[in-house]
Amino acid sequence: MQPPRERLVVTGRAGWMGMGRGAGRSALGFWPTLAFLLCSFPAATSPCKILKCNSEFWSATAGSHSPTSDDAPEFCAALRTYALCTRRTARTCRGDLAYHSAVHGIEDLMSQYNCSKDGPTSQPRLRTLPPPGDSQERSDSPEICHYEKSFHKHAAAPNYTHCGLFGDPHLRTFTDRFQTCKVQGAWPLIDNNYLNVQVTNTPVLPGSAATATSKLTIIFKNFQECVDQKVYQAEMDELPAAFADGSKNGGDKHGANSLKITEKVSGQHVEIQAKYIGTTIVVRQVGRYLTFAVRMPEEVVNAVEDRDSQGLYLCLRGCPLNQQIDFQAFRANAEGPGTRRPAAASPAPAAPDTFPYETAVAKCKEKLPVEDLYYQACVFDLLTTGDVNFTLAAYYALEDVKMLHSNKDRLHLYERTREPPGRAAAVGMPPAPRQLLGSLLLLTLLPAVLEAVAA
Repeated sequence: MQPPRERLVVTGRAGWMGMGRGAGRSALGFWPTLAFLLCSFPAATSPCKILKCNSEFWSATAGSHSPTSDDAPEFCAALRTYALCTRRTARTCRGDLAYHSAVHGIEDLMSQYNCSKDGPTSQPRLRTLPPPGDSQERSDSPEICHYEKSFHKHAAAPNYTHCGLFGDPHLRTFTDRFQTCKVQGAWPLIDNNYLNVQVTNTPVLPGSAATATSKLTIIFKNFQECVDQKVYQAEMDELPAAFADGSKNGGDKHGANSLKITEKVSGQHVEIQAKYIGTTIVVRQVGRYLTFAVRMPEEVVNAVEDRDSQGLYLCLRGCPLNQQIDFQAFRANAEGPGTRRPAAASPAPAAPDTFPYETAVAKCKEKLPVEDLYYQACVFDLLTTGDVNFTLAAYYALEDVKMLHSNKDRLHLYERTREPPGRAAAVGMPPAPRQLLGSLLLLTLLPAVLEAVAA
């Protein structure tokens, strides 16, 4: 018997490319309600690839609403490619509403444009430009759709914070706490009034305690006259350059361009700008796994209905104590002679084909010359996974910090590893050594001691 599934159900409305049905049928107008089910099974991601089919068709047709007669053959070729993509994923998409909507939509469009089922399946980009005033082309937006202009028009500039997740996995919270965690399965990174971010972490190797992020879902909630609800979903080997409905901005509202997605490097680096909440999100695929980084105003970070219920909001509260790995114990054990395994309460067993400690240090030094926690995370990951791509994951995580963190004096963190969530310690300040504290106490008492001796 399978364990019960944890599901996050998201509903929203998205137009079927703005196109109607064929003759004799009523206008389609919009997709049925979509349900995106995010399972928390720790070792699997959704096999249904309909979102990829949707994005590829949208990209191939440039979102064209009314292809001209000259473009009809190319449009039909794109439809046939779309249909082929849906057939290939049919077995794994049974019961998926988005899949069944796509299948029916393809049939309608094939009929409307007199496309034959047999023919070429190439999908060149159509030359048709979006009509004037299309939401994808708007440059004007209401002032409320620009955070810095509306929220802080008569106040000081907002204070921005940063959160990042990378590697096996390492978390830097909005309060600059740095933790190494197990967090296998589905976990919420961000959950506030404006957006939700959820990650799924899976074992790097069968039977290994080392995990990494294999799936990421971001839900931008409907916001006034700025954006419709939008969903972005990435998985291993699938980093889309569009939202789940194929669009690249916030929809049909007047301020739609206050939410935009930009592909920086195909299949490797995507950036999402949400100007209406002053937020920038960077998603990367490094090797097989995903990394996440965000820059967000404190006001947005703390915009939650019930703060007491946000205990699993990892970017805000950190990982639960029982999910944290004793980074220092692992490192001390790895540096010791003859072994690489930690003797900690929350161990992270080494993978069968990991690097020797000296080799891991040398490889990480090449990319991360400063021996901060990103360098230490790199060494940790090479020791636990044996995957050299984790070196790049740590490197790009630090590069994202340099771009997104508002305090340039706080880019590097040192010796912050295992700490209970919510602990009110000074951010980034390592505990003072006992020897130093003893010396300070002695200096404080010295005048009184000398006075007593003199008397």
